[in-house]
Amino acid sequence: MTEQELQEQREQRWRTNGQAIRTIEQARSFLDDVGFCVMYPERSLPLAPSFLGAYAGEAQKLPDAKHAFADPRSQQATELMVRLLRERSAYEMNLLPGADLIVAAALFPYFYALVGDRNPKAAPTTRAQGAAVSPLALKVFEAIQKKGPLSKEGVREKVGREMSIAALDRALLELWSILKITRVDYRADEGVFWDVLYRWSPKVVKESLQISEPEAISALLSKYLETVVACSQEDLENIFSHLTSRSKVREAVNALLAARELSFVSVGPRTLIRLGTPDEEQRRRRHG
Repeated sequence: MTEQELQEQREQRWRTNGQAIRTIEQARSFLDDVGFCVMYPERSLPLAPSFLGAYAGEAQKLPDAKHAFADPRSQQATELMVRLLRERSAYEMNLLPGADLIVAAALFPYFYALVGDRNPKAAPTTRAQGAAVSPLALKVFEAIQKKGPLSKEGVREKVGREMSIAALDRALLELWSILKITRVDYRADEGVFWDVLYRWSPKVVKESLQISEPEAISALLSKYLETVVACSQEDLENIFSHLTSRSKVREAVNALLAARELSFVSVGPRTLIRLGTPDEEQRRRRHG
């Protein structure tokens, strides 16, 4: 495989070859194909397709999250993405500051298995107790659990209007990062609406609780390699280290290589990892 062939295959899969997504059916198909993508291009994640790129049909001159407000395509792409959230064809989660993931419904249980709470209905414990969230985040969770879905203003009314917007944003992010809550809607006059995930998608949460951590890592690695066609082990570790430890990513890669579910491929001067074996790739090309 040449570098040009690799790039062309990625452009085709990521819809940045002029095949822009415009309808809800196209958006759903794109997300099912790639499994997950960032909403906007993220410099620290160059090997991740973006929803905005698929909407634009190109990878050039796309804004990042900080500058997306100035690009009219951003609002249109967001409206399409929100339709996917409403119908539960997609879920949104925060991978790192400035990089929100849009995840296909079929793949989301594996993400939840890695970062979600194994006791989803229970209130998260506070940092003073050695766990993940602040006392304010606990109050926010309880408000959303009792009265959700709630907008940010709705949360402030339930928790206390003296709370600053910045403090509320931090609390929501704490809960979202461990998937206790999820974004479920957006309205121009009220902004984002939040609900507890176990109530919004009980079947997804129930399925997630049956998935082990190694199984989740392997499934996500495999789907990602299908999406990027081929990449280095360092690339795999860079993206999945935001979800689990690098050592666990390496263990999963080695196990998949030993099982011949992954293989090495030469791309120019580089040796990369891809999904499947060389024989399987030849069969796909003959029949595809």
